[in-house]
Amino acid sequence: MADSVAEIKKATKLYGFIGLTLFFFTILTVAVATVEALDFGVRGFDHIDAIIGLAIASIKASLVMLIFMHLNHEKKLVYFLFVMSIIAAIFLVWLTGWAFEDPITYGQGDHAGEKSGFYNPENPVEK
Repeated sequence: MADSVAEIKKATKLYGFIGLTLFFFTILTVAVATVEALDFGVRGFDHIDAIIGLAIASIKASLVMLIFMHLNHEKKLVYFLFVMSIIAAIFLVWLTGWAFEDPITYGQGDHAGEKSGFYNPENPVEK
């Protein structure tokens, strides 16, 4: 940690820079969600804007963990656990997306002209 006046000033400048960077990324996240010029994909907030917002949030979270939580001074085991948790998070996001490709089709029961929301094995879906 900082023991001298010069090290304290250097750390203060670093924390100020990181704080301004986090503030900039917060403004960028709001702009991606609201400004039409930064609207990617379909007009309005859609999945592409959500992915961009989550990517920006991941950068912000990494900065907070590395600088403010002092993980940049930790041992290799901490880095290994950090990388493994990111891999696990990516896997869980993929797993959630894969669930939308579920082979069981829901909503095929016909109840007064409306879909019941449940799979009916006696009335399978014809593809």
